[in-house]
Amino acid sequence: MLLLTWWTWYIWSHAAVTFIEAGYDIAILDNLSNSSKEVLKHIENITWKAPKFYEADIRDKDAIEKIFKENKIDGVIHFAGLKAVWESCDKPYEYYENNVVGSNNLFEIMEKYNCKDIIFSSSATVYDPNENPPFIENTPTWNTTNPYGTTKFIIENMLRDLANHRDFRVANLRYFNPVWAHESWLIWEDPNDIPNNLLPYIMKVASWELPELSIYWDDYDTIDGTGVRDYIHVVDLVEAHLDAWKYLENSGKKAVFESFNLWTGTWTSVKEMIAYTEEIIWHPLNHEIVERRSGDIASAYCSPIKAKEILWWKAKLTVKQAIKDSWNFIQTNIR
Repeated sequence: MLLLTWWTWYIWSHAAVTFIEAGYDIAILDNLSNSSKEVLKHIENITWKAPKFYEADIRDKDAIEKIFKENKIDGVIHFAGLKAVWESCDKPYEYYENNVVGSNNLFEIMEKYNCKDIIFSSSATVYDPNENPPFIENTPTWNTTNPYGTTKFIIENMLRDLANHRDFRVANLRYFNPVWAHESWLIWEDPNDIPNNLLPYIMKVASWELPELSIYWDDYDTIDGTGVRDYIHVVDLVEAHLDAWKYLENSGKKAVFESFNLWTGTWTSVKEMIAYTEEIIWHPLNHEIVERRSGDIASAYCSPIKAKEILWWKAKLTVKQAIKDSWNFIQTNIR
């Protein structure tokens, strides 16, 4: 059985579907701070199988151990953690406690129950922003710009130590911005209030749920002055996790720590995302230029070549397709 640890249902729900459909038994740990049990019904409707679910927090070591006592856990897919760059600058101690201390609790219980295979959800925020993108896996990672990135950097190094000294087998996956949703339209990204991620923010403005889109500055040294990022369809993203798990399964008993960038290979600026959306929705998006957010950088995109060569993984879906699918979904499901 695989244990999925999450704080946001958007990604764990897609991963649950992908792994169940591939024949794996899973258990899910989530503290429901940014999710709902309702999504479990959607997972069952898609897969015809209800996953085990534990409402728990990775900061609670006893709660984690209870899951391991009740199940034979073969491996962990670890996404549990707070994840907003700007918020981490306002709440650094909360991020250190949730992400780093919580992960340490999880790793300690894993070893206690001889469970040493783990896929870790890292981020390209670990890369040194002074380096020129596209980032590759051996681009320096020590000079983070925000507490969120720092927690990812610390956890990566914890797992590297555990691979070197405790025989853990680690697939360390670095990515940026998952977009859109499952083809069933039963699970999707629909955050409350103003979203942290760009595409759901754009969709809420496009559908007039929010009055305008804030562009966090337009004088960066980029193609059009706005931030440049890589975006990846969430379905492609979770397929990469399945490929990474098969990679760990085939590694035998040998300790391993390997990092992989996950991306389409095509970067997109904020203004380009707006222009693509306006082409699809046939009306302009209200937007304004506002001050930069703490911790943001101008450009962040990577090379996905290593994932293609070792995991045999390649993204299939485009940003434009994600925008189109998002708009079609909203038009079909008007609140």
